[in-house]
Amino acid sequence: MTQEILDSTSDLQAEQSTLGSVLLDASCLDDISFLEVRDFSTETHQLIYKVMRYLDERDIPVDLVTVTQEFMKFDRMSDMGGGPSYLTRLSQSTPTAANAVYYANIVRSKAIRRRGKDTGSKIIHLTYGEFESDEDYFSAVEDLIDDLRPGQVAKMRGFAETRDSYFKHIQSSPEKLKTGWFKQFDDWSQLWRGWLYIIAGRPSVGKTAKALQLAHGIARENPHGGPVLIFSQEMDENELKDRLVSMEAGVNYPRLINKGGAEGFTDTEWKKIRAAYDKIERLKIFVQDSAGVTIDEIRATVKQFKKRYGKIAAVIVDYLQIMEIPENKGQTRAQAIGRVTRTAKSLARRHKFVFIMLSQLDRAVDDEEPKLKHLKESGSIEQDADVVEFLWHNKKDQPEKGKKIIDSIFAKGRNVGTNRFRYEFQWWYQKYVELDKEQVSNGRKNS
Repeated sequence: MTQEILDSTSDLQAEQSTLGSVLLDASCLDDISFLEVRDFSTETHQLIYKVMRYLDERDIPVDLVTVTQEFMKFDRMSDMGGGPSYLTRLSQSTPTAANAVYYANIVRSKAIRRRGKDTGSKIIHLTYGEFESDEDYFSAVEDLIDDLRPGQVAKMRGFAETRDSYFKHIQSSPEKLKTGWFKQFDDWSQLWRGWLYIIAGRPSVGKTAKALQLAHGIARENPHGGPVLIFSQEMDENELKDRLVSMEAGVNYPRLINKGGAEGFTDTEWKKIRAAYDKIERLKIFVQDSAGVTIDEIRATVKQFKKRYGKIAAVIVDYLQIMEIPENKGQTRAQAIGRVTRTAKSLARRHKFVFIMLSQLDRAVDDEEPKLKHLKESGSIEQDADVVEFLWHNKKDQPEKGKKIIDSIFAKGRNVGTNRFRYEFQWWYQKYVELDKEQVSNGRKNS
């Protein structure tokens, strides 16, 4: 007898013992709830288990009579392995229902191996398919692998059995990241791992500058917290570096982008630029500057860096509305964006990093203070985001002439509530400088 036949026989015996256990004691269905219908290798066993689940969910007793009646109702007695006698054989060949979980674990383990073999074959077939890009191919492979995993069944747990894990939890350090640049924000909240953090504003308000300042601060203040990944879709890598160097070095940004002008950089400027770059390159900041990035590409990159570094501090996407967001047949733009924000939130929670996503606001905020309703495609963004920060340049309320004052309005904050801060946006250094309340009050009095 070959090994393949032996394995097949073992699969069937474990499945028969699992189903027989249910017929002996239907209450064991609760203990084997992790089993899926697809875990059974034959259609007969799949149907029997499906019927058992169907009856149990409707509080109908599960036994030889009720399962047989259900097959008779749909005229499918021939699919029951030869009729009622097969069910009788299942119960009689099972020594005890006490081992149901043991049998079920064997069934699931065997099923995972079978699916692995099938997935391998499907991946081979994918190599002959046509895809618009390599990322579409990677996404198709990842979908197959994700489908390989067994479904998870949540289990209720009492306080007594989770006591140790709770006290370990409250004695550990909060999973937060300091920005370093914004003391008032750090004192109030800091950036919590697992957040989907939306920074929204109108064009030219300084969203990218704020995000880069956060990236720099996270990497600098949390050196062992993992890398910061930046997906830039409007600016190339060197444009982002210009902004970071200007911010770190205190070198005039217009002079940087104009290469120092006709006379070039002064010796002092060169010294500052090199010193700033030396500091920045020691930080774990990585940039991808391709347009039209997809959420699947971001997910794949996150997995690669998680494998390489063990953890990730933050992922920044500039910005949501210009991502490549395919719309399936019959799907609206808002629904497609919803898939992106849900996936972003899931990635942040699963891999314990801050997902900072920039977003546009509609034109209405040019004349009024921004609200959550002003987010473009606001439904899914508002629902999925843990924190929403609006950057608002209120032109009617500028306390000092010649300065660009930005209101930072936290309109939504999971676990932290709402708040409001004010910054001076020093665009010539691409840097936000926070203003304390006294500065703001005095500025208003003098204006």
